[in-house]
Amino acid sequence: MFNSILVVCFGNVCRSPVAEFLFRRHLGDRGIRVSSAGLGALVGSPMDENAIALLQERGIDASEHRARQLEPSMLREADLVLAMERRHLNSLVRIAPEASGKAFLFGKWDDGGDVPDPYRRPRPVFEQVHESIERGVSSWLRYL
Repeated sequence: MFNSILVVCFGNVCRSPVAEFLFRRHLGDRGIRVSSAGLGALVGSPMDENAIALLQERGIDASEHRARQLEPSMLREADLVLAMERRHLNSLVRIAPEASGKAFLFGKWDDGGDVPDPYRRPRPVFEQVHESIERGVSSWLRYL
């Protein structure tokens, strides 16, 4: 049983917060805490406007999000850690080797690949990445 999920990307303004909010929507009141952080977070920044708009179009208000820097304690405290890219997975295991048994690639049950970074790209790129994140969230739900 997972009580807490941590989703990790680089800046914590595009991919990981979108996954965080989508997980929250799907998990509802199941009592699983979902958070996100970045390996090189733009600390204190809101989500990218394209990412916020795509969530808003699905009835999700993500305006409260502010980017957080990944800390080793976050990795230790989470029951499940999901990384958007293989290099992120490798980095977080170096930060907290004890997290290796609970850290996985976000796309593990979808296509097994990385979720590309849409930062500073046009909206159509965000739309493709958003769809990929939605598939990834759905693929993890059966294991939660």
